[in-house]
Order: sequence, then C-alpha cells, then structure tokens
Amino acid sequence: MLRSHSHDHHHDHDHTPTVTSANERKLLLAFFLIFGFMVLEAVGGVMSGSLALLADAGHMLTDAAALALAYAAFRFGRRAADSKRTFGYLRFEVIAGFLNAVTLFAIVAWIGYEAWERLQAPSGILAGPMMIVAVLGLLVNVLVLWIMTRGETDHVNVNGAILHVMGDLLGSVGAIVAAVVIYLTGWTPIDPILSVLVAALILRSAWKLLAKSIHILLEGAPADASPEKVAQGLMGAVPGLAAVSHVHVWQLTSGRTMATLHVRPHSDEEARGVVKRVEAVLQERFSIEHATVGIDWNADADENACSLQPTVERHDHRGLKHGGGHDHRADHGHDHSAPGHKH
Repeated sequence: MLRSHSHDHHHDHDHTPTVTSANERKLLLAFFLIFGFMVLEAVGGVMSGSLALLADAGHMLTDAAALALAYAAFRFGRRAADSKRTFGYLRFEVIAGFLNAVTLFAIVAWIGYEAWERLQAPSGILAGPMMIVAVLGLLVNVLVLWIMTRGETDHVNVNGAILHVMGDLLGSVGAIVAAVVIYLTGWTPIDPILSVLVAALILRSAWKLLAKSIHILLEGAPADASPEKVAQGLMGAVPGLAAVSHVHVWQLTSGRTMATLHVRPHSDEEARGVVKRVEAVLQERFSIEHATVGIDWNADADENACSLQPTVERHDHRGLKHGGGHDHRADHGHDHSAPGHKH
C-alpha cells in the first residue's frame, strides 16, 4: 500500500538547530559582561541615590538571569528526540523567551512603584557618580548588544535576550540624561520620570515578545504559512492536485515549521507523484521542513471532516468538502500520538 507520507527528500528527523553553538557562545559571553557590570551599577545606584541606576541594575539582574536561562535552553534544545519527546527539546527555547517576557513585566511594575514613591518624597542624588556609572553602563550595553546581534537572531530565545539588553541600553541613556539635568538644575524628579519613560519602552518590547512566545506555544501558524496560504499555494503550483484539506501548520520553535495536511489527486494513480511535488513546494515556498501528507482517495465516498475545525469551516479553500474515508493509521504511516499530528 502506498503510504501518503514519504521521505524521499530525506528528512533525518534531527531537529537540532544549526546555529546553536554560535548562539551559545554569544549568550555566555553576554551573561558574564552583564552580570559583572550589574554588581557595579547596583553599588553606584546605592551610593548616588539614583532610582534610574537602581532600576537599570535590577533590569540587568533579570538580563543576567534571562541570558543564563537562554543558554540553558539551547543546551537542552540540543538533546535528540526520544521515545517520550518525539519532537525533541527545542520548545525549551520558546519557554525561555516566554519567561524573559514575564520578567520584563515584573521589572516594569517595580520601576513604576519605585518612581511613584520617589515622586512623593524626592531624595538627594549625587549627579557625578551617577553620570560615571551610567556612561560605563551604556558602553557595556552597546558592547553586549553588538555581540548579541552578530549572526542569527531570529530565534525567539535570542530575540528575548536582545530585548533585555536593549532595555538596559535605554536605561543607561535615561540615567545619563537624568544625571545631566540634576547636575545643571538640581531638579531630582527627572530621575523617576525618566525611569518611567524607559519602563514604558521596555513594556512595549515585552508585550511583543510575550505575544510571539504564546503564539508558538499555542501551535500558531507563521504569518507567511497560514493554512489558507498553504492550500492556495499548493493548488496553484502542483499539477494533478484536485483538493487540499485538513491543513495544520505550526512552529516547533522559531524558524522550525511543521505541517500536516490531506491532498486529493485528480487520479489515484498520480498519488505518489502529487505527494512528492506537494512536499517539495512546502519546503521551497513555505520553509516547512517536515510535512505529514495524507491522501484522500477518489474511490472513497464518505466525508471525513476535520475534527479540529468548526463545522462551518470544514470545507477546503475552494468550497469542496474534505475527501472522505481516510484511514489515518494506514495512510499517514505515523503515530498520531505526537503533538500537532492529531485530527
């Protein structure tokens, strides 16, 4: 019997990312730089009485934790798939990105609270030491940001670490501006006010990271490979293809896209060739590296609606009802107990 999911294009099922080693090195280097300066900035904040410095030091502390978590996630992600986790451990990267976003929200809340307290009861600030530490912090953050943006940056894990560092850089700029204003005018409320402005910028970045992480964890489809786009693309590019249905697309982690779908050839005799062409288009046009393609045989008359879609949506993109009578166990040749493969 012809299996509907063939691997003639040689999937090796090894989902280890090719950029892991480079990402690990830059994360580790960035961690040591951030953690080392965080201690200095915290001491400087206490000595100068600056909330902007203390806020930035607190943010750098979460940065150090985020970088350590990201590094650990890459290390775990390199582990091969096993019988219990057939997709491997790459989702650790997404979980790390999610936790990074949550810590950013916590830092924003702390900065807001401290700023309110400072505005209610302004305290003296030593502008000189504050300026020195803020400038050093800016230089360290620029160096770390340069390191982090070298090479591959699309992983949600790396992206989260970069957002942390950018937040630190903005914090250093805010502290420098506050130090200049205090030195020239003696107006100390500028310190908590600029801290709140920096927190607002951090909040915006945190929200984007949180949304992206949750989208992946909820098996969301990439914007450029939605089920509708995939179905339309296949219908327009694959000769001998009569219908596409049961399309499910999701990301295992950033840049690693999977899919399951059914195809119905014009003629059952064309099934093998249609499947091979479908897999090629999915790889080349949509960067879907691993696709499970089921065949809806023309000889089967029973409808086979997809249980993962609402009843009103159980039609393919051309208004054709899903082909029927498809035996998942026989045609897929895969154990559908794996995540994302269950209809």
